[in-house]
Amino acid sequence: MKVPSPGESITEVEIAAWLVEDGDYVEKDQPIAEVDSDKATLELPAEESGIITLKAEEGDAVNVGEVVCLIDMSAAKPAGDAPKAPATPKPEVKAAVKEAPKTATYATGTASPAAKKVLAEKGMDASAVKGNGKDGRITKEDAVKAVPSMGTQPANGARGTERKKMSMLRRKVAERLVAVKSETAMLTTFNEVNMQPIFDLRTQYKEAFKAKHGVGLGFMSFFTLAVVRALEMYPDVNSMIDGDFQIKHDFQDISIAVSGPKGLMVPVIRNAEGLSFRGVESEVKRLALRARDGQITIDEMTGGTFTITNGGVFGSMLSTPIINPPQSGILGMHNIVNRPMAVNGEVVIQPIMYVALSYDHRIIDGRESVGFLVAVKEALENPVELLMNNDPTKALEM
Repeated sequence: MKVPSPGESITEVEIAAWLVEDGDYVEKDQPIAEVDSDKATLELPAEESGIITLKAEEGDAVNVGEVVCLIDMSAAKPAGDAPKAPATPKPEVKAAVKEAPKTATYATGTASPAAKKVLAEKGMDASAVKGNGKDGRITKEDAVKAVPSMGTQPANGARGTERKKMSMLRRKVAERLVAVKSETAMLTTFNEVNMQPIFDLRTQYKEAFKAKHGVGLGFMSFFTLAVVRALEMYPDVNSMIDGDFQIKHDFQDISIAVSGPKGLMVPVIRNAEGLSFRGVESEVKRLALRARDGQITIDEMTGGTFTITNGGVFGSMLSTPIINPPQSGILGMHNIVNRPMAVNGEVVIQPIMYVALSYDHRIIDGRESVGFLVAVKEALENPVELLMNNDPTKALEM
């Protein structure tokens, strides 16, 4: 079996985990491995039934089209489904070998040029590393495995460390986030939203909405439709830079950040401008479940003209979200806290959410960014008029 192409522009994947062992009998279409690309984790199904021979190790980076396993289709399926008996561990017998004491030479404790570079990047001195090379020389492998000192170890308490390679997806996310900070003129503007009107609507309609549509009436539909309205008012926020050109979109594909088993995923709600409250909630639920189960496809995460991220589900009060390139704007939602507000000259307690808009100042000016966020705030604080055309019953039945 060869590694299939997970999508355009992807030439390499990483074997994240084998789901079978070497020599197992596998059925056709049975998932045999999980592979990481820089965009998603995908399952690799068996192309035929037979005895499998693995040709790559977990953690190996393999090119698209490279053979990763063999399946002997002529092998008969083993009778019965009895599990294999665990092997009885045999005590390991080692001959006692007395090592001759090593004589210190000029090479002892000296780092090779490659090791010096690695140690310099870690801010470590060669004297803190034990060399395992010839005559005690510090090799590159010694430098890579070396862990910087964490201070004087106390007499009590465990101080273990673990060295684990990041997944290809996490490495790509890290690379993109650093690139955003250095390649865009990112700025963030903030505002606050009184969520009481949305609370009132949900209290009144959520039971009937769920009974009719089979999904809950959450906050994401209100925020998505408020963003769609604001993007139509401020099209620069719904654009991106391509070299010396600005590309504006006449549609709103809204990316939503969701937490998946391998980290952050950003699936896309296509043509959100044409969706109702029910349409948005159904799509959010579908995409979130697929991300959670590791079934999200690269196509479902490709594109998007604007992103919404909700740190509030984890308890965040305020943050500066990072733009999802090549987009030019991202809206950050946060937790809802009862706070005192001045309403008609009186102090009242209201459920308040702080919202943040990070934007690329190269093509979005202060007027557009502030105006956009104010438009989102206005729609959320007056949803009946601005999102439901003064008829919430009809808006929520669609």
